[in-house]
Amino acid sequence: MKPKRVGTPLALMGTSSYIHYEPKGVVLIISPWNFPINLTFGPLVSAIAAGNCVILKPSENTPATAAAMGKIIRGLFDESEIALIEGGVETSQELLRLPFNHIFFTGAPSIGKIVMAAAAKNLSSVTLELGGKSPTIVDETANIKVAAKRIAWAKYINNGQICIAPDHIYVHERKKDALIEQLKKHIQAMYGEDVKDSDSYCRIVNDRHYRRVNSYIKDAVQRNVNIESGGSVSEDEAYIEPTIVSNMNREMDLMMNEIFGPVLPIFTYTDINQVVEEISRQERPLALYIYSKNRKNINFIINNTRAGGTCINHSAMHFFNNNLPFGGVNNSGIGKAHGEFGFKDFSNERAVLNQWSPISAIEQMMPPYTDLKQKMIDLSIKYF
Repeated sequence: MKPKRVGTPLALMGTSSYIHYEPKGVVLIISPWNFPINLTFGPLVSAIAAGNCVILKPSENTPATAAAMGKIIRGLFDESEIALIEGGVETSQELLRLPFNHIFFTGAPSIGKIVMAAAAKNLSSVTLELGGKSPTIVDETANIKVAAKRIAWAKYINNGQICIAPDHIYVHERKKDALIEQLKKHIQAMYGEDVKDSDSYCRIVNDRHYRRVNSYIKDAVQRNVNIESGGSVSEDEAYIEPTIVSNMNREMDLMMNEIFGPVLPIFTYTDINQVVEEISRQERPLALYIYSKNRKNINFIINNTRAGGTCINHSAMHFFNNNLPFGGVNNSGIGKAHGEFGFKDFSNERAVLNQWSPISAIEQMMPPYTDLKQKMIDLSIKYF
């Protein structure tokens, strides 16, 4: 948080410079429903550290949690410092009309575009933590047992309602059957023979999202995909079993939309170049996961794709390291959060130059431009 000293170019001899971190001002944090406490209070910590006043708008899809967070905030802060406002879409729309100094939004890319358009009317800066279709690549050298366990954990925890969950898999065709078999074993190990009765497996957040994910499954079945595992649903409980599907194509609803649910499409490949080309044709994802022992393959994938973050031989774990910037790129987000990066995101990095010497080098080049001054300018252009 302290001012950061920076170097001085030779042409500016007689000065010293530093970056002064100051609050952006009054900021709005709009948080989602899938991890309502973490994704509300996490950005709030960064905003407070940077010295801002904050209005929080949690999701209306988790009203009990929103009410609990409101009670916490009111017990800790004066409303002139931090305020939490509950309400639905209309409340968010009203808030977005206000001239905030910064807006931090976590949610779907489609809503992110609305937030950015609203912010533009007041020239408010934005941080957009969005999502998209995060791919996973499992090559022929990967440890399939380990890969399957870590993919299954990251995919099915919170019923797949995670922005950094593996959205779909590209597996080398020689490893497809082994990967599917291991995924099934680890799903059973985590959630038991009857997943529906597991205390460790939750449900889709509401009826609307249940119908959305279920419609993806129905569309896939109508297009003759292979249901490798799962597929059972219960509308009364908003329950969707951990599901694995193969024999996919890009035109299916499962691949046209971010799944955000417990359905895992699997594609096979033989040439890693084709996988990289296909990923590069899509919107840039929030995360990309690589399972491989081949350093050449790993470097090739990283150097020829773009993503907000990447884990090698694990999934989703980069979120938990606050020494790493967390965020997307383009369609998956703008700006970075967590740790120092979150502090800077809510700060204005104010440039300060102090002319401590009575003589300024730049003054020697001010008009009128004599022959001597012109030579000095020419030398500056040539050497600096």
